[in-house]
Amino acid sequence: MTPAHGPTFMGIDMVMVGSILSAVATFAVLLAIYAATTVRDPMAKRVKALNERREQLKAGIVASTSKRRRNISNRNEMADKVRNVLASMKMLQAEQVEKAQARLMQAGIRSKDMAFVVIFARFVLPVVLGGLALLLIYGIDYFPDWGPLKKYGFVAGAFLLAYKAPDLYIKNRVDKRTHAIRKGLPDALDLLVICAEAGLTVDAAFGRVARELGKAYPELGDEFALTSIELGFLTDRRLAFENLAKRINLESVRGVVTTMIQTEKYGTPLASALRVLSAEFRNERMMRAEEKAARLPAIMTVPLILFILPVLFVVILGPASCSIHDSLLATH
Repeated sequence: MTPAHGPTFMGIDMVMVGSILSAVATFAVLLAIYAATTVRDPMAKRVKALNERREQLKAGIVASTSKRRRNISNRNEMADKVRNVLASMKMLQAEQVEKAQARLMQAGIRSKDMAFVVIFARFVLPVVLGGLALLLIYGIDYFPDWGPLKKYGFVAGAFLLAYKAPDLYIKNRVDKRTHAIRKGLPDALDLLVICAEAGLTVDAAFGRVARELGKAYPELGDEFALTSIELGFLTDRRLAFENLAKRINLESVRGVVTTMIQTEKYGTPLASALRVLSAEFRNERMMRAEEKAARLPAIMTVPLILFILPVLFVVILGPASCSIHDSLLATH
């Protein structure tokens, strides 16, 4: 007896195709349920940390001054050791350190000693990961079926990825932080306009905006709070605004800084200038949203061809092909 087969269409078993599509649909549904049930509130971690700190202060559990000094000295000693190692290898250049410190500031990392750690990681990671790749490929021949070109590509890729890993990590943090600041900048300018019209000084207005926006946009609130502090104790207020532009890699923030500096220098009305900037930033945000919406049809073309059209063909042509198959079997 010949084994029973399901209906076929152009030599393709329709039962098998339906089973595969059902499995893919089930997996997509499970993935959607998992994504919907595991959505995390971006403020939950921050609120939890603040609550823990508040409970510690209520209970009187505060680290002693000696312990804080010991932790700071340990960090300084570690940074000094890394700095000495880099200096002994002639790898410590002032321009490179300043560039790394600027990128770390844009990523929200305030410690300047981390720049030496990043430079040291660029040297250590290729040696460790590249050496491991050399050992796997050429030492113990872990992939004997690979050709010479594929082995060389794997080793070269390991060296390149290990060298670029610190920069990629910092760039990812900078992009996320910049995106979060860009979202809250128009609201911050509106609040600055209100504070300026209410008669607050510039440093008081920055501090007020930082307190109001700290929960919704913590990154922007931190930057504005630091700017408010610098405006209070720096002798040159222009330097505080320039530091804000250095810490945030955004052209719109540079425009705000330029407006603030001109206002401080020439005494022009601050509220009207900030109102114009806020309107421009909102229009820019709307243009970016329209640009993304205009790109959507082109982006949806590939998923439409790969996932939606095959399902439509199966649903529309499947019953007809099954009927034709059954009719042919009945005639024979």
